[in-house]
Amino acid sequence: MDKAKPFCIAKREVWEAYKRVKANHGSAGVDGQSIAEFEGDLSNNLYRLWNRMSSGSYMPPPVLRVEIPKGDGKMRPLGIPTVADRVAQMVVKRHLEPILEPVFHKDSYGYRPGRSAHDALAVARRRCWSHDWVLDLDIKRFFDNLDWTLLMRALRKHTDCKWVLLYIERWLQAPVRMPDGTLASREKGTPQGGVVSPILSNLFLHYTFDNWMKKHHPEIQFERYADDVICHCHSEAQAIALRQALEQRFAACKLELHPQKTKIAYCKDANRCGSYSEERFDFLGYTFRPRRSMNRKGRLFVSFSPAVSDKAAKAMRETMRRWRLHHRGDLGLDDLVRWTRSVIHGWVLYYGRFYPSALQRALHTLDAYLIRWAQRKYKRLKGHKSRAWDWLARLQSRHPSLFPHWNLPAVVGR
Repeated sequence: MDKAKPFCIAKREVWEAYKRVKANHGSAGVDGQSIAEFEGDLSNNLYRLWNRMSSGSYMPPPVLRVEIPKGDGKMRPLGIPTVADRVAQMVVKRHLEPILEPVFHKDSYGYRPGRSAHDALAVARRRCWSHDWVLDLDIKRFFDNLDWTLLMRALRKHTDCKWVLLYIERWLQAPVRMPDGTLASREKGTPQGGVVSPILSNLFLHYTFDNWMKKHHPEIQFERYADDVICHCHSEAQAIALRQALEQRFAACKLELHPQKTKIAYCKDANRCGSYSEERFDFLGYTFRPRRSMNRKGRLFVSFSPAVSDKAAKAMRETMRRWRLHHRGDLGLDDLVRWTRSVIHGWVLYYGRFYPSALQRALHTLDAYLIRWAQRKYKRLKGHKSRAWDWLARLQSRHPSLFPHWNLPAVVGR
């Protein structure tokens, strides 16, 4: 450690931060430098970064704006920092995490160590069984509208570390390089895609929502994953009153609940009578709604349960359609397996956790494309759709793990 530096940042911290960034992979930022290229001169790159951070002279470069498709057909803007800047942000995140983690609410699940979206979904499912109503919150453009002054006020409650506060302010103020090459300045918000953005957003919503709920509505349970929030209420009147109170609370924190996407839903099941206009809601890529289920005695009943959402299923089908497998007669079956396995495996791991038969129905599209591929590939199957489905059924019987979704509850159908 160089004691002449104004800020005491251990070189080891920069090294550990780099290892975390490398493990997360990620794209190049505005400088076009990949992680592999950064590693080409690793020692000097890490030393320069440590030297600048320790001296207080580190200035974050602009973040690169990229857009990825959302489930509703719109685009989600992301801000991609450079590799070096991601390492710098990871240094700050590693400093803040041990301080803030013990403070955060037990029902905050997003981007926290040892917690996952599946944990939030499992708790939400259980609470829907014991609460008749849900308030599904949608915060309008949360990451774009997060107020810097309120965020820094919250941060100073937990740390007085000068270099942490300095660099967070600089990251908040860093401009954005737009797709057309122009630089756009910002006055609020924190870019989705930044390493330090998730913990800052969790801190902001801890005081805006989590802590406020604990103080003013301790009787109401909720699950929050980043800016996705579900509140469980015992009556429609309670849900309406909570919505009104939260509209005022978020407005006081310079945020807005989306007037159309924020909604109240009835958790209808076999034990709940009555019909209401909203009897379903989406949370973390799953749709909660009444579904036929089987109890331990093998009897069917209606349960209010999550399964892969219509939006997620549509996005998967569109991805499979873009693969155009049925036109790839130049590929063998093993090639198709290698080409699709990692993506299908990811879908199965995430969307197959609850009510997996719904995911099986969504991924039946892949089986249909395999049939069309086989009919073009093998002359004996050409023009014989029924025979092609028999071929696929035999293949699945012999190799049930060939495609990841074949292990889900269902059989190959026609």
